[in-house]
Amino acid sequence: MAYDERAGRAVVTGASSGIGAEYAARLAGRHWDLVLVARRAERLGVLAERLWEETGAEVEPMVADLADSADLRRVAERIAAEDVSLLVNNAGINGYGPFTEADPALLTKVIDVNVTAPTVLTRAVLPGMLARGRGAVVNVASLLAFAGALPPGPLPHRAVYGGTKGYLVTFTRTLAAELAGTPVRVQVVCPGLTATEFHLGTGEAPVPGEARVHDEGGMPAADVVTASLAALESGEVVCVPGLPDPTTVARLADAELALRDGSGTGLASRYRAGDHGLAGRERPR
Repeated sequence: MAYDERAGRAVVTGASSGIGAEYAARLAGRHWDLVLVARRAERLGVLAERLWEETGAEVEPMVADLADSADLRRVAERIAAEDVSLLVNNAGINGYGPFTEADPALLTKVIDVNVTAPTVLTRAVLPGMLARGRGAVVNVASLLAFAGALPPGPLPHRAVYGGTKGYLVTFTRTLAAELAGTPVRVQVVCPGLTATEFHLGTGEAPVPGEARVHDEGGMPAADVVTASLAALESGEVVCVPGLPDPTTVARLADAELALRDGSGTGLASRYRAGDHGLAGRERPR
């Protein structure tokens, strides 16, 4: 499927700023019509008007909070339509903070937006793509999906956020294997620090005011999208925009295969070495 030709309509979530807005602009410039989903109505309206003026693309704004079940259902119903050939699950919030201090309601929202929404939307769009014999889904994750062994500082406190992005990586890779041999492609893009406004809030509410960039800087959002669309053309399932050696992903798969050697019925010898100080203890009375 050529992604530089008009091939239907693309849906981009989290489209009001940053990587999502860049996907919208790039796709409109490649003659795609768009459905743009985000919480900020004013920003969506401005973006839709600008893209129409600059490219002539038909842009349909959908104001929705994907953490809200009714809004998610409404978006899912829209993207199940026959005109959708590309879904970019870009919406995400971070909920950064020490796990024991974070608001449980915020952590639930992180899971709703980062895990539940892309899963539901992908499920909504795939049957039609398969029936029509064309389509693609791009899930925007993060290199923090691979940072579980690293403590905070300079990385943020991110136990739930990192877990949700790890889910997106595994979900996408496993789904790609399930869809092998079909004309539908799936990709997970894992940028590192990106020059957006993402770090200016935790996600309880949209960042107010005009679009801007957090002080930490990072890779331009345009470069992230360039890498993602190029990888979609070449068939890369895992796209890491700043990774010089793509064989690193293959080495990850090899390490996973080695880990799965632990699926046998025999107990590893290190666990047979002793009782580790637990056997024979009296129960507390």
